[in-house]
Amino acid sequence: MSVLDSIVAGVLEEQKLRQLSSAEIDERIASIGKVRDPLESLQKNTFSIISEVKRSSPSKGELASISDPAALAAEYESGGASVISVLTENRRFGGTLQDFTAVRDRVSTPMLRKDFIVNDYLVRESRAFGADLLLLIVAALEDEKFAELYALGSELGMRILVEIHNESELERALEVSPEIIGVNARNLKTLEIDLQAFSRLIPQIPSNIYRVAESGISTVEDVKIAHTAGADAILVGESLVKSGTPSKTIAEFLSVGKV
Repeated sequence: MSVLDSIVAGVLEEQKLRQLSSAEIDERIASIGKVRDPLESLQKNTFSIISEVKRSSPSKGELASISDPAALAAEYESGGASVISVLTENRRFGGTLQDFTAVRDRVSTPMLRKDFIVNDYLVRESRAFGADLLLLIVAALEDEKFAELYALGSELGMRILVEIHNESELERALEVSPEIIGVNARNLKTLEIDLQAFSRLIPQIPSNIYRVAESGISTVEDVKIAHTAGADAILVGESLVKSGTPSKTIAEFLSVGKV
């Protein structure tokens, strides 16, 4: 079993422990309010950042003890983040939907639910808790299920961040005519990082699609690699949660796009 398969298995087990009824999900969706458009927020700048609240990772264990995720997200917002991502996967990343709710109650910036979304319930749950942007990982889904979940998320008003790792996944992603594609430099089966994935894959994404560089970005030089490859935005978590001054780090990273 690969790391990705193991994570997905855990996600499904956790889902069973907390699952709400269909009626409860419908009620939450009806009362959660309007989607805060993440694509509009991202496109306000020539180069943007999705800043992530991330407690731990499968490859490095605990990254930071985050006692107040909402306060951290507020720093991200003040630093210029266009979207705030919150990890909600618990077993490997230490996140929860409670973290997501706390952040959503604190900030007005559009939010990404960062998790391993593999079925209809998880898509609907994401909107019920206020997600504006939903992550769908091509590597975790068969074609039919991927298309089904993309359509459902869109129907619920969310934008979809479609994540790819290689050329074959890019081909599959393009089948749903996505608005946003993220290139993840981390191989989810081996957890290895290859920043050259940005320069290899981002130029192959049609220019009418918003392009995000994900994972392995910890320095200004890393940001430059992503920006030079054609990324419109970067998604960064680890280097921000480990920074004593995340708003300053965000400003430094965003300065790359102003040169």
